[in-house]
Amino acid sequence: MMTETPGPALRVELLYFAGCPNWEAAAADLAALQAEMGFELELSEVATLEAAQARDFRGSPTVLVNGLDPFRDPAGEVGLSCRIYDTPTGRSGSPAREQLRAAVASAQSR
Repeated sequence: MMTETPGPALRVELLYFAGCPNWEAAAADLAALQAEMGFELELSEVATLEAAQARDFRGSPTVLVNGLDPFRDPAGEVGLSCRIYDTPTGRSGSPAREQLRAAVASAQSR
């Protein structure tokens, strides 16, 4: 009898700058989705400009799904700042839960 070896777990990392309050909403949405969708979730504070540059951090919050930013704006500047997202209900300081769900589901289907 053959057993399937599970593939690598999906990993979601939330990069944030503590001076920006918007990361907490994204963290709460990701925690709810983690329970629903079953992925690894890590919160990582970006505390210095050097760390921001090393991580290509384009604002707080930044969501990485398996190391990739599904919301990346190539024109966004690297630094310790708050990030703005276009959501179905307008501009917001974090992605909508539906957008996060879609980003994770897309990565899970690959």
